[in-house]
Amino acid sequence: MKTTLSAIALSLAAWPAFAAIEGPLISAADLQAELSDPELQVLDIRAGDDKGYGGGHIAGAVNAPYGLFRGPEDNPGQMVPADALTETFRSLGLETDRPVVVTYQGANVTDFGAAARVYWTLKSSGFEEIAILNGGINAWTEAGYALSKDAVTPEASDITVRWDDSWTASVEDVQAAISGESDTLLLDARPESFWNGEQAHPAAAQPGTLPQSQYFVHDSWFGNGPTIIDASAAQSLAEENGLTGSENLISFCNTGHWAATNWFALSELAGIENVKLFPESMVGWSNAGYEMANVPGPLRYLWIQIKNVF
Repeated sequence: MKTTLSAIALSLAAWPAFAAIEGPLISAADLQAELSDPELQVLDIRAGDDKGYGGGHIAGAVNAPYGLFRGPEDNPGQMVPADALTETFRSLGLETDRPVVVTYQGANVTDFGAAARVYWTLKSSGFEEIAILNGGINAWTEAGYALSKDAVTPEASDITVRWDDSWTASVEDVQAAISGESDTLLLDARPESFWNGEQAHPAAAQPGTLPQSQYFVHDSWFGNGPTIIDASAAQSLAEENGLTGSENLISFCNTGHWAATNWFALSELAGIENVKLFPESMVGWSNAGYEMANVPGPLRYLWIQIKNVF
């Protein structure tokens, strides 16, 4: 009998402690059911003011504003160095061997890109059990769950970030795709107006897109609100739009925000291998002076600038 009990104990020990947090998405109901577990780490990536974390957050959540995971104003998509991430994650009390849930406002489909970018950063930093609260804080309150105004000050951890570039596209990766050296689909997550050079991000050197690219707008993964579709629907959508035929896929946009949604949907939901995010995207690429496509002529560019002002 002792042998049988030991076998059962070993079996239970091997079973995931957080069955509901299997990722990459978690519902409000499932998160509510897991909140009492002290091992759970909940990050609220909204601003700390009264319109964000300070106005009410999920009990026990630590405030980790999105800016901590982004670059400077003139190049927001720039990656945060591993040593800086290490310092940030230590101050947030994060540990890679504990599950983490990313929460955000859920105001609209663009808002999801922040959660996806943070998820990508955590995964690349060595976290394995990660989930995004699908629909964000808005979904949480709509489900009838309460918010807390008690700020959480975590105990510092001793984490050291060792960046895994498996999901990061470098400039060299993009250049190899453009030259045809690799079988890679360059996928622009921006609306068509950006892809065809009719619009540009304020920090970009000029409008346009990557040569040899096609676009698939980031909001295609959503229904009638900011809740992203499930894995089965994502797989079907990817297949229907020919996004599964290349050996590699690089997702990009203006600053790696919208592109993070495409990366998340393709890599984490649809389960497509070798999907990478190009963090700096068109802002970094255009300011470095690399080759671009769909760049408007001088007169058209002047007209675009006038339209953007007014």
